[in-house]
Amino acid sequence: MKDETIQSNPLLCDIETGVCETTDEKTDSSSQSTEQSTEKSVKLIYFTDPICSSCWGIEPQLRKLKLEYGNAIEIEYRMGGLLPDWSYNSGGIGKPSDVASHWDEVSVHYDMPIDGDLWLEDPLDSSYPPSIAFKAAQIQDNEKAILFLRKIREMVFLQKKNIAKWPHLEVAAKKVGLNTKKLKADFENSARSLFEKDLKLAKEMGVRGFPTIFFIDEAGNKETVYGTRPYAFYEMAILKLNPNATKSEYSKNWKTLFSKYTTLTAKEFSELSGTPRNESEKQLNELVVAGDLEKRTTKNGAIWTKKNTGL
Repeated sequence: MKDETIQSNPLLCDIETGVCETTDEKTDSSSQSTEQSTEKSVKLIYFTDPICSSCWGIEPQLRKLKLEYGNAIEIEYRMGGLLPDWSYNSGGIGKPSDVASHWDEVSVHYDMPIDGDLWLEDPLDSSYPPSIAFKAAQIQDNEKAILFLRKIREMVFLQKKNIAKWPHLEVAAKKVGLNTKKLKADFENSARSLFEKDLKLAKEMGVRGFPTIFFIDEAGNKETVYGTRPYAFYEMAILKLNPNATKSEYSKNWKTLFSKYTTLTAKEFSELSGTPRNESEKQLNELVVAGDLEKRTTKNGAIWTKKNTGL
């Protein structure tokens, strides 16, 4: 067990716990400041960060959760501020290049493609700019904001793009249909205060690392899933709060899955389709040969895209 009095490096994600920890001191977890929706029986408050590798690791589970329990849950995305800057030295990491091999290791563990060479070639100074850009996207359209977050994650983990730079954020915004002029204006103004509210709420709720997901029912009862966990953990949290939540059946056909999610990794396709992991990649590659999908390969895995989507 780690000594919790030692400040953890935020980018040194613990593979055993599946958590990327913040550099903040331990905070009061007594507050349950939330806004409860009346439409869905269980609200998920998801504290994350665009460059959180453990959060990338739970994309398969979250995507499945939306397909199976989308009628019962509402997911509220909050930014947590993983990397304010590099003004610290802890956990054996004191500069961006120290993260490269760690990301490569995390990629293998989560079976999700991540290329750590970003930290050697064009490292981020902070994760705050992409976090603020996400809040700016939320001002326009919440669903497009979620697509935007996925797009910038693909950029940083697979394409080695420094998503703290505006040109990359602008490209991602265009691809998901956001108004880039408004996004830039909000990014430079009102989105910053929204991001600061997220940071404040994270402290009030005792968030010390990512991913952290709070499951809250209409009566205010709360379950917490901390770190990267198998799908059953997220499902059980919902069912504990609402035993009557019904699981929706969905088509596991590749065309249907790619119409819902235009990009999928082999791990995601396996999770969503129920195909064994060793067979999922083979099936995806066969679809590439047939001309149905396109494949982007990195040194630590690949991602598949439905052809002619423009994404």
